[in-house]
Formats: sequence, C-alpha cells, structure tokens
Amino acid sequence: MHWTTDQTAPSVGPVVVTRTRSPIRSNVGLKAVMAVTGIILVLFLIAHMLGNLKVFTGETSFDHYAHWLRDIGKPLLPGVWFLWILRAVLVVAVVGHIAAATALALRARAARPVRYAHRAKVQGSYAARTMRWGGVIILLFVIYHLLDLTTGHLNPVGDPSNPYSNVVADFAPERWYVTLFYTLAIVSLGFHLRHGAFSAFRSLGQQTPKGERRARTAALVFAVALCAGYLVVPFAVLTGLVA
Repeated sequence: MHWTTDQTAPSVGPVVVTRTRSPIRSNVGLKAVMAVTGIILVLFLIAHMLGNLKVFTGETSFDHYAHWLRDIGKPLLPGVWFLWILRAVLVVAVVGHIAAATALALRARAARPVRYAHRAKVQGSYAARTMRWGGVIILLFVIYHLLDLTTGHLNPVGDPSNPYSNVVADFAPERWYVTLFYTLAIVSLGFHLRHGAFSAFRSLGQQTPKGERRARTAALVFAVALCAGYLVVPFAVLTGLVA
C-alpha cells in the first residue's frame, strides 16, 4: 500500500498593499497648512498696511521708505533680491492656502453626497458663505494692484523712482472707479479675515459660548482695523487730504 501526501500549498488571498497617506494631506495637515500660510499672509498685510500709512508723513518720507524696501539685505543680497524672495514666499503661501482650502471643501462635500429634499438650510455666517467669491475678488485685485503700483503698467505715472506720485495719481478723483474697486477688494478681504480669525480663535480652544463671543468680537475688531488702515489712504487722496 502506498500512501500519498497532498503537498499542495494552502491558497493565499490577494495581498493588499496599504499606502500611508502623507500627514500633510490629512485633514489635520491641510488645516495646519492653512494656519501657517494664513499667518504669513496676515503678517504681510499688517506690515504692508503700516508702510502705506507712511504716505501721511509726506512725499520725501514715503519715497525714502519705498526705496529702502529695495535696499533691504544689502550688501549681503544684491539689488532687489529681498523683494523677490518675499514675493516668492507670498506666492507659495497664497497657492498653499488656496489649495488646502479647496481640498478641505471638496472633502467636506464628498462626506455628505446625498442631498435631502427637505433638508433644513444651514445658516452660516455671511463671511463663511462669501469666502469663494470674496477670494476671487481679492485674487483679481492682487493681479491689478501688481500691474498698477508694482510694475506701473496700469498707473497714470508709472515711475518707480516716485512712489508717492504713483499713489496720488492712482487714487485721483477722476479715477474714482479704481478707488471703488480697491474698496470692494478690501471689504472682501475684511470678511475673509474676520472668518479666518474667528476660526483660528476657535481652534485655540474658544468653544464655550462666552469664548465664542469674545472670539467673534476680536476677529471683527481685527478685520475692521486692518480694513480701515488700508482704506484711509485712497480716500485721503480722493478727498484731497493727500496730494
């Protein structure tokens, strides 16, 4: 009698390879990207606003400040390298901020794909519901602003050696439409900052009703102060206070 042994190897199911998502692509990582890029942009906005307010110190002082910006880093950095480095950082921050916000919005929408006919409308704040078109307005304004007061292509004077004259010519009374567009962009920025600052305060732990009221107030005060700091310049030129 011969004994046979079944030497067939046990079947093995398909091997599942699990890919680990990069931490920066997780929701927490994307929110961190938004926070860091948001802080960079807000710091720039504050510094830029303070620089704009130097227009009230007179033509000589303002022009000296504008030329000083071009010389930052000398002699370590040649020419206007500091400004180009700053611009590169800001571009990366803007792209990162928009990309992270878009990814989070798409994930939030994908998490609730079914729309109910009788679903109650969620009442969000005005700032939250206008973040999209507000962002578009701000982006268009930034492009125009660069062509106007940075490259000078859209400025009536367009002389890089006379920044003060460029500002005065830009917001002259006959160019009221420029001031109007500037105002619309800054107000949109204010709504954006108010919503962003409030979200940041909540992330820091302001979850109680009293804490949320304080966060809303602080965010509103910050947004209004920054908007006022930017709008006072064009309206000062428009009314002849700065000429």
